Amino acid sequence: MPPAPPAPLLSDTGWPRGRAGATLTIDLDAIRANYRTLRGLAAGAECAAVVKADAYGLGATRVAPALERAGARTFFVAHVDEGIALRPHVASTTRIFVLHGPLAGAEADCVRHDLIPVLNSVEQIRGWRATARGLDRPLPAAVQLDTGMSRFGLSEQDIDRIEADPDGWRGIGPGLVMSHLACADDPSDPASARQRARLLALRARLPAAPVSLAASSGIFLGPGFHFDLVRPGAALYGVAPNDSAPNPMRPVVRLQARILQTRIVGPRDGVGYGLTYRPSAPRRIATVAAGYADGFMRHAARDGRAWLGTQALPIVGRISMDSMAVDITDAPDSLTTPGAMLDLLGPQHGVDDVARGAGTIGYEILTSLGHRYHRAYVADGTPLS
Repeated sequence: MPPAPPAPLLSDTGWPRGRAGATLTIDLDAIRANYRTLRGLAAGAECAAVVKADAYGLGATRVAPALERAGARTFFVAHVDEGIALRPHVASTTRIFVLHGPLAGAEADCVRHDLIPVLNSVEQIRGWRATARGLDRPLPAAVQLDTGMSRFGLSEQDIDRIEADPDGWRGIGPGLVMSHLACADDPSDPASARQRARLLALRARLPAAPVSLAASSGIFLGPGFHFDLVRPGAALYGVAPNDSAPNPMRPVVRLQARILQTRIVGPRDGVGYGLTYRPSAPRRIATVAAGYADGFMRHAARDGRAWLGTQALPIVGRISMDSMAVDITDAPDSLTTPGAMLDLLGPQHGVDDVARGAGTIGYEILTSLGHRYHRAYVADGTPLS
């Protein structure tokens, strides 16, 4: 029986440009440049790439091969099925680590698709050990240690249990020992140093293996946190690694949404659900084809802006599921007719700016952008779609 075709990842080019309400342009050149910047900062360590959540919403089938061209040879995803979907799109020698490890019963799928699980619990270690025993060969894995975040990984008590087990680490070939920093985005927080010390203490009780601690923000804490492998995610996609310095990462995305309709709204009129916006004088309002189903949170209109070139245009009223209202009174009529495009993310207003207005973080903005856009990828300065 022929093998089943690989499961598709969530996004490729999305809807046709002419019918889509918005166009999301993803600059693969910028992603590669960001990767090279991060690799340079962590010189001496391998620089992996995190492409979970469909490469933070930007399309792993396009992003991962672009990163391979820049030199990435190790990728991280969160779920087994993300790894299964990614495997056909990268080289057979490229490593894919699964951060959540396998759920019980999914170990064989990891083996079949050449995925390396990150083992986070005693139960996962036992399951992976049993799989290795059934195949009569050792199997590679990463082992995660909980150094203070209380999210994933082995505690000191878990290590005690493994050491007391006669089978211990039998059949498991640790290719990586890792942990994750809770406060790396604040370079002044002493929690990072405490986690580093905890990692050093716990790893001494495990089989020898390369060590990884730093993700995007952790890279900027300096060489003492780089160890053998760093694993940037959000910084690859233009998100600022911290607020203590200007963002050194190149912007990656531009989102342009289409004006669907315009109208004059007077002092007796209201705009949107709840009629929360009532102008004090006549205003020209555009209905724009993006809403909270497309990643723009309902309350973000309080401080939200759309942009026409360098001109900021306020979002008014409540954001709807599929649309938002933008005050275009001060913009030229000729540039704001139905069909014209306004920037919601772009040169004047990046993901971190939108996140601040929405009271969240750039990670959430990127991963919430949805799949109702036309997606235009740019590589080597040339549009791919």
